[in-house]
Amino acid sequence: MKENRRPWDNAWAVTTWDGGMLTQGSGSRIKGGVLISRLNMLRQHGGQVRVDEVLRRLPAEDQALLRKMLLPVGWYPLELNLRLDAAIAGVMSPEDKDRAFIEMGRASADEALHGAQHVFIRAGEPHFLLSQAPRIYRFYYAVGSRTYEQTGPSSAVLRTFGAENVTEPDCLTIIGWHERAIELCGGRAVRITHPMCRARGAPHCEYHCAWE
Repeated sequence: MKENRRPWDNAWAVTTWDGGMLTQGSGSRIKGGVLISRLNMLRQHGGQVRVDEVLRRLPAEDQALLRKMLLPVGWYPLELNLRLDAAIAGVMSPEDKDRAFIEMGRASADEALHGAQHVFIRAGEPHFLLSQAPRIYRFYYAVGSRTYEQTGPSSAVLRTFGAENVTEPDCLTIIGWHERAIELCGGRAVRITHPMCRARGAPHCEYHCAWE
C-alpha cells in the first residue's frame, strides 16, 4: 500500500459509520482512550479554546462526536483519529508536523501508563513493558498484532503485522508512545528507528528501540 504522498494527505478519507461507536465487524477501529488522550493533551496546551480551534478544522460529524462523552474502551473509526491527529498537527506544529505526531504518542503514553496501564511499568525494566507489546496492542487496535524480540540488554525490535490503514503519522505516534514508555521505565537517551513501514511499501512495520 505504498503511496507517494505526505503522511497527513489521506487523513481526510471518508468513512461510513453511524455517528457513534463502531460495532464488531465495522470498518477500521481504534479505542476511545486514544481520542480522549488527544483532547486532554490539547486542554493542557491551551484549555478548551485550543480544543475548539482544532475541532473547527474537522467535519461537522466529527466535531459532534468528539464533543460528546467518549468511552475509553469503546471502538471508534480509525479514520476519525487520523483526521483529529492531522488537525492537531496543523494547529500545534504546522512547521514540523512529524514532531507533533511524536508528541501526541508521548502524551498518550503518559496518560495510559500513569493510569489503567500502570501495571506495565517496572522501574529499571524497559524490557518488561516491551515484552507486553502484544497485550498493549490490543488496548488500541481491533485488527493486527505486534511482536517483541529482545536484541540486547538495552535494545529490542517490535514488529506490527496485519494492521489496518497504516499511515506514517500513526507510526510516528507509535514511536512517541514507546519512546516515552521506555523513559518511564528508567531508560535514558531513548532511540527508536522505523526502518520498515507498510505505509512505505514494506510487508510489515518494525520499530528498533535502544536506550541507556
